[in-house]
Amino acid sequence: MVVMTTVMTELPERERTGERLLRSAAKLSFDPTTEVDWEAPQPPDVFYCPPSYSSLYGTRRWEQLTESERVQLTKHEVASIASVGIWFEEILMQMLLRHAYDRDLTRKDTQWTLTEIADECRHSIMFATMVKTFGAPNYGVNRLSHELGRIFKTISNNVLTFAGTMYVEEILDSFQRDAMDDESLQPIVRQVSRIHVIEEARHISFAREESLRALAKSGRIRRVYNRIMIGLIIHRATLGLINDGAYAAVGLDPKAARKAARKNPHWQATKKRAASAVLAFFDECGLIGPENRFLLRSAGVI
Repeated sequence: MVVMTTVMTELPERERTGERLLRSAAKLSFDPTTEVDWEAPQPPDVFYCPPSYSSLYGTRRWEQLTESERVQLTKHEVASIASVGIWFEEILMQMLLRHAYDRDLTRKDTQWTLTEIADECRHSIMFATMVKTFGAPNYGVNRLSHELGRIFKTISNNVLTFAGTMYVEEILDSFQRDAMDDESLQPIVRQVSRIHVIEEARHISFAREESLRALAKSGRIRRVYNRIMIGLIIHRATLGLINDGAYAAVGLDPKAARKAARKNPHWQATKKRAASAVLAFFDECGLIGPENRFLLRSAGVI
């Protein structure tokens, strides 16, 4: 009887959420193939992200680069972060489809899940097109993270699906909110950032609600498991943001540059600022604890 009551009270709330998000998608969805000017010039002296957001900003290696090399570094770093975004969006789409597979497609919240998958398809193509337009490679993540992603999408539960979504999307969202209104940056970056920020707002809202619902049903053992797994997601995704190839592209020694970036207080502060809101939410709902705090510290986000 208790289970039936819970289901009956949850369904109308989920239906309302789904209906609201579907209305938002109908009003504010974009086609990047036509709404981004992919032919826009890329002036060689215009940065692709604020210089202070570069992983090497403020280090000796940054000072040794020419202004042109600094611009190129930000281009390759943005391409690397976008590639990580594609990697996680591909994982997310598979998890969302599995989520919808077990649910009634006539319900609005399930229809919203499929709509979000459609959004993520466009986002992945948009990021990939941006990377190609830059003339940069598809950096992606390293082999270990790639294979761990394959496992994660298969064994993920609702808490991990939606909490993982929140973390990766909020990191990207933080960077892009600053980029979309910064007229000193490359036009393509600003246009892509604007589309992603607007559409991801509803994804993050849905992920937050679903995370809380799933967490309410988690027992002690499951909470420990979720903490370990979310710690691994944060660790792999954060350390993978900047591929070593981005440093090699501007003539830097990748190993030395990676070491400098990990010790760089400016880059640490940038990551902490980007992750602060979502980590505050995780802490409040019990997703951060002794089982994963060392992973977050190693990733440089706390």
